[in-house]
Amino acid sequence: MRFGKNTSGVTENIRAPCKVRFGALSCTWHQSILASSVKRRLRGTARGGRVRSTTPAEDRYIVLSAKRNRRTTAQQVANQFLAASGKQISRKTVARRLRGGGLYARRPVVCVPLTRQHRTARLQWCREHHNWTEQDWACVLFSDESRFSLSSDCRRQLIWRESGTAYRPENIQEKDRYPTCSIMVWAGIMINGHTRLHVVANGTMTGQRYIDEVLLPHVRLFRGAVGDKFAFMDDNATFHRTLAVQDCLDSEGIKHLVWPARSPDLNPIENVWDALGRQVVG
Repeated sequence: MRFGKNTSGVTENIRAPCKVRFGALSCTWHQSILASSVKRRLRGTARGGRVRSTTPAEDRYIVLSAKRNRRTTAQQVANQFLAASGKQISRKTVARRLRGGGLYARRPVVCVPLTRQHRTARLQWCREHHNWTEQDWACVLFSDESRFSLSSDCRRQLIWRESGTAYRPENIQEKDRYPTCSIMVWAGIMINGHTRLHVVANGTMTGQRYIDEVLLPHVRLFRGAVGDKFAFMDDNATFHRTLAVQDCLDSEGIKHLVWPARSPDLNPIENVWDALGRQVVG
């Protein structure tokens, strides 16, 4: 049973208990359910809804304030609104207005800072390798070290952004520092295989340790299995570029794949670290 805008007949039923009972029986409704439904309907038509605390122009100001500084909190936006208009609103009201404007509280995407030289080197490297086939890449061992925080890193700092805009520059946080209380691990992956996960004791890697713990026991094994087409990839960490490491690669006949600086997104093993990091946090 539905109620239209005309409630005059329904009002008479409320005033007459016998009619309410008759209506309940005819609609197979219980008397109390029918009466409460009609009363809620009448209360809604009498009140007309709650009056909004802000005007459309003020709503636009709230959204614009969040867009100017996407890392501001809802309470800070409310304080700015109070200083500008003299009107007090709650942070929940601010959050509702921002959602109405298409802004939602989300964690920012983290990336490393890049200079013009970094971007030029990345572009040149991509142009040199864009013709490589799957067979060429199958001979490359992608390796990397990664640190995992042993302390809580919930990244509570949020930003206001629209849906589908996570990778816009204003929504990205540049970061290349790691927190304390962490552990370092090393691994390598290929299209048809992977190395064992090596935990770096004490969390410090040097050139000689890199040779003894990584190159000789792990990389040499894959070099013998793949053959002369084998290529080894690591990043530009300081201990990777020592003279002792270069001599070891040359003596083992390991081809070293040059890698542009600050380009973790070009290394597919970063996807492994991302999945592993989610498991550690979870």
